[in-house]
Amino acid sequence: MPPDITPAAATDLPAILELLAASKLPRAGIEAHVASALVARDDSGIVGSAALELYGGAALLRSVAVATERRGQGLGAALTVAALDLARRRGVRTVYLLTETAGQFFPKFGFTAITRAQVEPEVLESPEFTTACPKSAIVMVKQL
Repeated sequence: MPPDITPAAATDLPAILELLAASKLPRAGIEAHVASALVARDDSGIVGSAALELYGGAALLRSVAVATERRGQGLGAALTVAALDLARRRGVRTVYLLTETAGQFFPKFGFTAITRAQVEPEVLESPEFTTACPKSAIVMVKQL
């Protein structure tokens, strides 16, 4: 049975942090964005996550992670689609992301690579851009 994708609760934070650590993704600042995060949950607990950092009409998609044993089953795609839907419902017009390993994954959802200079200033000031992700990370954008 496929996992349910639901809004994250504050009590989900330890499991989200564990999942991000196992996926070698930045954890810095995620606690401030649990209210705009999603989790995929099955009988074993949280097996996936995705979060949005909201900056007015822009958002940073981050923390798209899937438990190792659930990879390759479409869960990352389902979480990405759900996060983009959440962004639309929150009035976001532009979604950015940073990636070191998924540069081939996100174009399937309409993301294209851009330079850091093309990112809205508010998003550029986020912990993901300033400290959590290396300058070598690929920057991508999608207009909603």
